[in-house]
Amino acid sequence: MRTIFDYRKRNGTGGILPELDVPAKKTTDLIPQDLIRQDKPRIPNLSEPEVVRHYTALSKLNYGVDDGLYPLGSCTMKYNPKVNEDVAHLPGFASIHPAVDPELAQGSLSVVHKMSRLLCGITGMADVTLQPAAGAHGEITGMFLLKRYFEARGETQRTRILLPDSAHGTNPASAATAGFSVTEIRSGADGLVDLNALSGELDETVAGVMLTVPNTLGIFEENIMKITAMVHATGGLCYFDGANLNAFLGHARPGDMGADVFHFNLHKTMSAPHGGGGPGSGPVAVSEALVPFLPVPRVRLDRGRYYLDWEKGQSIGSMHSFYGNFGVFLKAYTYILTLGDEGLYEAGENAVLNANYLQERLKKTYRLPYDRLCKHEFVLTGKGIADGISTLDIAKRLIDYGFHPPTIYFPLIVHEALMIEPTETESRETLDRFAEALEKIASEAQENPDLLHNAPHTAPVRRLDQTRAARNPILTYPFGD
Repeated sequence: MRTIFDYRKRNGTGGILPELDVPAKKTTDLIPQDLIRQDKPRIPNLSEPEVVRHYTALSKLNYGVDDGLYPLGSCTMKYNPKVNEDVAHLPGFASIHPAVDPELAQGSLSVVHKMSRLLCGITGMADVTLQPAAGAHGEITGMFLLKRYFEARGETQRTRILLPDSAHGTNPASAATAGFSVTEIRSGADGLVDLNALSGELDETVAGVMLTVPNTLGIFEENIMKITAMVHATGGLCYFDGANLNAFLGHARPGDMGADVFHFNLHKTMSAPHGGGGPGSGPVAVSEALVPFLPVPRVRLDRGRYYLDWEKGQSIGSMHSFYGNFGVFLKAYTYILTLGDEGLYEAGENAVLNANYLQERLKKTYRLPYDRLCKHEFVLTGKGIADGISTLDIAKRLIDYGFHPPTIYFPLIVHEALMIEPTETESRETLDRFAEALEKIASEAQENPDLLHNAPHTAPVRRLDQTRAARNPILTYPFGD
């Protein structure tokens, strides 16, 4: 690709601009002298076909859910119906300005209002805000809600959040950012929260517990009702991380389990694409006691007209400019209306079926630390597959078989973890091909370990120094002399 971007090449033309038809101003009239570059930029002079071919070639090096299975554990990288994208691109939605007068945005505001009602129904919660822009943003919003709730009650001694060691990695950061200290609660041998350990930490200093439901092992907390009752009995609140909602979508509701705060990842569960830096959406649903503290503005309906209510009251204030990532709401709204109650139920059912199908097959080859019924995902370990072989080696070799590797080395409570989530949108044939690839890799690890050590062999680039790439990225093109 470097030969295309040879700045010394001068015989191409990228485009022809018309003559300037407005009065010209000197650059120095608009930009301070110290900000003006002294040397001309070395920009390649290329024709349009060359530029198009370059970026088309780059695009073919990408891998996404439209290319094949993308089994990142805890990330729900699933195929999304294109009709949902079409709805988000409708001119009336895509072209509306976020600062338009509410009277001219009645259709868009109605989507926000109705989407809120649908999410309340799915969760069994009292109300919801759609403002948060991602899951972690939803987490911090939830923590601010807890903080404001206890401030309003004068219970400022509640400064601790209890966090199971099987929780999502962003949870402790969200709690700490909101000003709470974090106390880790260990898991038992069954992969569930140790109730004795939990009980030993509950006192008047606890603001709440943050639970990932199901947890990052893919296991549903069987004692969820006991956990929420124990926390509530000591005056604390219960936060549910809902990033794994597709595991029980349409089958159970967090509000019925005792959740006080629940965040969605619409970009995981409800069809909007996940990955690539966004946009995401992390709506937060709350129990009745926390409704007064929700962010403003609130979309309300009065005598057939929708409006933005900026009355702050006890609100934590705004968590997003304007009202959030509207395009993501549209995709999720279309997804929910298309599937309906029965379709959502089936999506949850298939997510669990696919995960357990893969788990049962692969545990014959790889060790399964927590051998029990899983929900949407499960965690194997690459430890012991062969001498000198790491989970990283296994993941890199999977690329040669045409699959994106699963999440590795997380959760931390499983050494050499392989965290696999097939999602509800993959066929049995695809799951069989993926399992067969992992089984072949296990054989290769025994017979020819160097094949794994040097993988991938077929990717555009070979194995990178990942630590160096993350710490010292090269973000500009090296033109040379």
